[in-house]
Amino acid sequence: MSRLNPLCFGLLAGLLLTGCASNTTQPSQYSGFLSDYSQLQPATSASGAPVLRWVSADYNAGNYRSVYIEKPVFHPEPKPSDEVSQATLDQITGYLQQAMRRELSSRMTVVDQPDTDSLVLRSAITGVSTSAEGLKFYEVIPIALVAAAASTAAGTRDRDTDIYVELEALDARTSQPMVRVVRKGHGLQLENSSTQLTLNDLKPALDVWARDARAFRP
Repeated sequence: MSRLNPLCFGLLAGLLLTGCASNTTQPSQYSGFLSDYSQLQPATSASGAPVLRWVSADYNAGNYRSVYIEKPVFHPEPKPSDEVSQATLDQITGYLQQAMRRELSSRMTVVDQPDTDSLVLRSAITGVSTSAEGLKFYEVIPIALVAAAASTAAGTRDRDTDIYVELEALDARTSQPMVRVVRKGHGLQLENSSTQLTLNDLKPALDVWARDARAFRP
């Protein structure tokens, strides 16, 4: 998410408060990346998407002059497979961090090391599900990045995907959480011609999250 003060919360929360989503992440789909989900409340993003969020009563945008963006992670940590290589996993998290830095740098100072007046932005991709005929929503696989039924017909993998993300912003001096957001992105499609999930399959959602962070207004 130089001019952090009045826009700080909007940018940080906005990172995950906008984009396409059909509904919110369900409690059964929480990954454990965040230490506390109990205070999350339904909210509506700038684009009208439903999300879950929490903002600390101690949060004061004027306390922060910069943001440190940790490299996003997968949680739980996935294992490479025939469907997705380790190189692709590394590319996904690297690209999301790059996109966030690129977009947020136009609105505030992005630092390489947190200072006492920084917010620390942590995020995790916590799961990907696919929707195709015969698949149910509960077949979400945390961070497997593939569906329970990888092919509904031999040689076919034409389906939309939902990607789940959890984020929090910490006070760099105290390590106390200031903002937490849980949401999902919707509408990605995997091509029939490939059995491999690639960065390009997820780039649209990653770019949207980064752009939404820059464009969000409280």
